[in-house]
Amino acid sequence: MSRMTPFASPLLLGFDTMEKTLERLTKANDGYPPYNIERLRPSTGGEPEKLRITLAVAGFAEDDLDVTVEENQLIIRGRQADPGEREYLYRGIAARQFQRMFVLADGMQVAGAGLKNGLLSVDLVRPEPERMVRKINISVSD
Repeated sequence: MSRMTPFASPLLLGFDTMEKTLERLTKANDGYPPYNIERLRPSTGGEPEKLRITLAVAGFAEDDLDVTVEENQLIIRGRQADPGEREYLYRGIAARQFQRMFVLADGMQVAGAGLKNGLLSVDLVRPEPERMVRKINISVSD
């Protein structure tokens, strides 16, 4: 029995990579670190839409974090070095590494990232796409 996918319609052409991306995202979601996604209100009417992703990364320094964009994916990684010279009587805060991925729509751009009070904020901008209409000539063969 084959399973029905959201992109199985014959009217949706070329979306097979999107389907694979969605499958990969559902498998890689472990919930750490917690995050928020918010829409930022534009200060003027002509500004593009802005989004902010905020991750709770307490204990991570700037050098422990890596924010990259690969094709249409925003990838945020955190790796803490475990100082070996400490002797813990109780260890409730683990030096845990993480990788969090977000799929970006076409045209989305990362405007910048900042770390303040244990929160990593990544700002995204979606410029208004240019509306493009293209006439396709029809060839007639004899």
